[in-house]
Amino acid sequence: MATRSGTDRELVVEQEYLTALYARLDVLREHAATRLAAARDAGAERETVALWQAESGRLEAVEDGLCFGRLDLRDGRRVYIGRLGLFRDADDTPLLLDWRAPAARPFYTATMASPHGVRRRRRITTRGRTVLTLDDELLDPDAAGSVGDGALVGEAALVAALTARRTGRMRDIVTTLQTEQDRIVRDEHPGVLVVQGGPGTGKTAVALHRLAYLLYIRPHLRTRRVLVIGPSQVFLDYIGQVLPGLGEHAVTTATITQLRPDIRVSRLDPPGTIEAKGRPGMAGRIAAAVRSRVRTPDEPVEVEFEQQALRLDPDDCRGAIEAATRTGLPHNQARLVFQRRIVELLAQRLIDRMESVVFTEAGEAIDGGSADGRLSAADLRGLAAAGVVIDPGHDDDGPRSLLDETDAARLRAALLADTQACLALDELWPSLTGQQVVADLLACQVEDWAPADIPLLDEADAVIGESGGATFGHVVVDEAQELSAMAWRMLMRRCPAKSMTIVGDLAQTGNPAGASSWDGLLRPLVGNRWRLAQLTINYRTPAEIMAAVIDLFTTHHPDLRPPRSVRAAGEPPWRRRTTLADLPETVADLAARHTDGQLAVITPRHHHARLAAALSLPTSPEITDPVVALTPDQAKGLEFDSVLIADPAAILATPLGHNDLYVAMTRTTRRLGIVHPGPPPAEISRIQERTP
Repeated sequence: MATRSGTDRELVVEQEYLTALYARLDVLREHAATRLAAARDAGAERETVALWQAESGRLEAVEDGLCFGRLDLRDGRRVYIGRLGLFRDADDTPLLLDWRAPAARPFYTATMASPHGVRRRRRITTRGRTVLTLDDELLDPDAAGSVGDGALVGEAALVAALTARRTGRMRDIVTTLQTEQDRIVRDEHPGVLVVQGGPGTGKTAVALHRLAYLLYIRPHLRTRRVLVIGPSQVFLDYIGQVLPGLGEHAVTTATITQLRPDIRVSRLDPPGTIEAKGRPGMAGRIAAAVRSRVRTPDEPVEVEFEQQALRLDPDDCRGAIEAATRTGLPHNQARLVFQRRIVELLAQRLIDRMESVVFTEAGEAIDGGSADGRLSAADLRGLAAAGVVIDPGHDDDGPRSLLDETDAARLRAALLADTQACLALDELWPSLTGQQVVADLLACQVEDWAPADIPLLDEADAVIGESGGATFGHVVVDEAQELSAMAWRMLMRRCPAKSMTIVGDLAQTGNPAGASSWDGLLRPLVGNRWRLAQLTINYRTPAEIMAAVIDLFTTHHPDLRPPRSVRAAGEPPWRRRTTLADLPETVADLAARHTDGQLAVITPRHHHARLAAALSLPTSPEITDPVVALTPDQAKGLEFDSVLIADPAAILATPLGHNDLYVAMTRTTRRLGIVHPGPPPAEISRIQERTP
């Protein structure tokens, strides 16, 4: 029998260990399923059922890639790294260390210059429950002769991940986190952490892995809930498998618009209107619009109650308005304070009138509300409306109190319930809705809303006190540069602790109301409770592509540094000239020739429907299809094997078109082609032209 090589022996060892890990995982799964079934059968509290549901989901999510690494330490210990922690039944001896545990950090940070006690780092590639390959990296030169002949270059796993075909779903990078990325993932800054990173730096993956890390070290966040905000549903679908693959399910994902499902968006605004609606000054305009609905009368106001005319002087109204305003409550809550103050005044005046009655021994009223000294019919109706019954038979003689505090409270309640009285009070301080306020401010129709209106409606609801949005313990915002100042106010209301991970790239801002400076954006909202971290290495975009966009980048962003690409694809970008009439046919022909990997056709919005039809694609993109047609804003945050850009001049013609073209050109991991009607724009003129 032939002797197995060192590599074969190591594969057998790792397979045996992996099999044991999955056996332990299966035991835990069975236990969780049993507890879940028992909780349901016993009618346990919802929290108990949810706990075992979450645990079952967590254990199911780590089936693929359960164990992906091993550290051989200089002290002789061997530590396996994986997607969650597994322990022996009898004690706390770890069989598998959660990648987020402090002891696992050297797997990502150890180098030959700074090995952190690591002799060898091994990356284990699996498919299902089978070990496929091992990738060993020696960090101790003195140990070179003791690891057999299976040692490989440590970057092999990273290169394999970067060059693998795209599937339309983001993969986690837990097996290939680099030192720069790991430092941000484990950053425990309690406020707002801003991660500025250019194309291909992995900022989205870093943000999601940081969220998983924070949930590990701050488990209370699971009860306070966490939120991930993305630029589009396409993007949210793209990243949807990352957190479950890291064992985290209790996360809400949404776009800004989806935070208000009660509002139907039916139109789009032009760029100038989007920019105007996103300005921070809109908050002041909305607050002023609400304040303007409170009216202090110049003349006395008569309030009719049970056919009586009760008089309110301007000073009465002014005093009640000032008292309600001083509470600092939102408009509709302060309105109740105003109403109570006014009703107290009105009720007291009724009581004073009624209390002036003096009864004789015969039960006759003198000095009352009528000409003969008796209570008037209106007085009696008012008392009856308040549930107060006057019995003229009494034991005491002389003046007496007709109404006790209970009677007075009933009278106030009757006033508050009286239709005519409420109408008069509403004229002074009306109840409002956010949609009424914004529709009046913008002179538009209620229910005819655009995406840029959502933050305005949310702001108005907050000012009037009708905001019912849920709050979260931590919020992740991807493509954060796209959010307007008003959208940020909306998000901050949903995160009272101001604990956020914000990732974006100022060079990719496409929203006319988006960010041009992180400091200018955040300082008015959180003061000094924010910090900037930067990702500088581009793992995705080939060097050839970054060279082609460097002029576009430096012309418009001289204060930013482009990320440095770590690899070349060996395929230079190209362009092809056509006519506007032939654009759909040319694009369809080029797409038909593409057979290697996933292709994205990126087009300006006004071409999108026509090109999608020429490609026989839906206008709502299916992100896992071999070919997808996208606008630049839909392509944000995504990556594809190949990208074909249609009509770059039309993209450049939009208000921030240089940023949109930069986004489009940097979505590819391998190939870039550009089809331009007429002469090429100067920004791409140096790219090599390809003839049919």
